[in-house]
Amino acid sequence: MATTIHRADTRGGGDQGWLRSRHTFSFADYHDRERMGFGALRVLNDDLVAPGAGFPTHRHRNMEIVSIPLSGTLHHKDSTGRDEALHPGEVQRMSAGTGITHSEYNASATEPVNFLQIWVRPKTRDIPPDYEQRPFPAVGRQNRIQFIVAPKRRDGALDIQQDAWFALADITAANTLRYAMQRPGNGVYVFLIDGGLAVAGEQMNKRDGLGVCGADELTLTARGNARVLLMEVPML
Repeated sequence: MATTIHRADTRGGGDQGWLRSRHTFSFADYHDRERMGFGALRVLNDDLVAPGAGFPTHRHRNMEIVSIPLSGTLHHKDSTGRDEALHPGEVQRMSAGTGITHSEYNASATEPVNFLQIWVRPKTRDIPPDYEQRPFPAVGRQNRIQFIVAPKRRDGALDIQQDAWFALADITAANTLRYAMQRPGNGVYVFLIDGGLAVAGEQMNKRDGLGVCGADELTLTARGNARVLLMEVPML
């Protein structure tokens, strides 16, 4: 088993006034040749958008994009005709494929919105663009693995055009969960949204990330209450 730890305070990013962003991997003005992604996982951004602000209409192509709101409400509009509000407890997946344009704005005039924006390289290029979102109730991840993204909508998760699985788990203090790899040869990137976690010999704190390769299973032990995002992807 091989591991790579990325501490929260080593992330790139900056403060543009309307947007405060932290980039686990190289993105925009942040470039580190040692941090160009983890296998098919290319982007993991932790964005805080000011009230009434947002990303104007822009284009993506040949990328699977997953958005997970942590607080506040995100307004999404795109060229497939979707015009949606995305709330905490929901997850959004967009396949850019041959090309899609979209905008994302903070729907509140008073409260900031914090969300994770994640990009995964697709297995098949130039597919028709697609979009979906759905709620994932918190009860489904209390001391258990809750899949939110998977190939062919397995286990009620959102579809993704890659041999990739994303899962959330809320682990209460001193409890342990085991995550079994879904596909031989995949790696898993562990992102600790909140709390403390012991995994693969590392002590993780809020917003730390850990890449793990060559494991069939991971043991996750909470130090205090913990919320964790697991992203299993091909290592390409």
